[in-house]
Amino acid sequence: MTLLPLGSSPANRWHVSERKADLVRRPLTPVPIEFDAEPQRLRIDLARSAMIVVDMQNDFCTPGGWLHHIGVDVSAARRPIEPLRRLLPALRPRGVPILWVNWGNRPDLLNLSPSLLHVYKPSGSGVGLGDPLPEIGEPVLEKDSWAAAIVDELAPPPGDIRIDKFRMSGFWDTPLDSILRNLGVTTLLFGGVNMDQCVLCTLQDANFLGYDCVLVEDCAATTSPAFCHDATVYNVKQCFGFVAQSAAIAAAAQ
Repeated sequence: MTLLPLGSSPANRWHVSERKADLVRRPLTPVPIEFDAEPQRLRIDLARSAMIVVDMQNDFCTPGGWLHHIGVDVSAARRPIEPLRRLLPALRPRGVPILWVNWGNRPDLLNLSPSLLHVYKPSGSGVGLGDPLPEIGEPVLEKDSWAAAIVDELAPPPGDIRIDKFRMSGFWDTPLDSILRNLGVTTLLFGGVNMDQCVLCTLQDANFLGYDCVLVEDCAATTSPAFCHDATVYNVKQCFGFVAQSAAIAAAAQ
């Protein structure tokens, strides 16, 4: 009797026929790597790992985007670009999923509360979520707009996974957790911006949900003051996981 696979991921797949359903998942072959990290050296399984890249979008990282419009120097937000360009090509051939978790709001903003809108438009005037940027007319962080697009230097290939988020955390009101569990992922590597805001909130929620968390420090950055970076690194090492550098991970993945 031929059993046919049923499931979008090898890590979570049944085999079925008209008369039988085999619910025994086939085990994944471990792909262990080891590299320096803090507070301890790490050994992880690439077969159960994924890379989460948060908010590397034009509105945060590109001249002409929202942060640039309100007078923020976006050079700090661009620092992860080159480390990510080196790390991601080392992970993809090893089968590590790359998930781009980005703001991508509805045009009508109906799923956003005033408390969320206040972050981007604290006085009620000016340019906030969904408002057109005066210089180019693109709506701030609206799904499918230039403003919400991933920066050109990191344009994802078709095999990467894109997830729209609507909060500082990528887990709230999104399919991120369901996708990761379907992929059989237990370890998450984190990069993106801002390190002390959306990256940290997503990493914290991942820790609360039981994932192993690794902040890839040089693949993350913030336009906040330097003490925000330092506090984030301290708190990740102290409470939420580990901190590593992209070169160490890339070398171990070769």
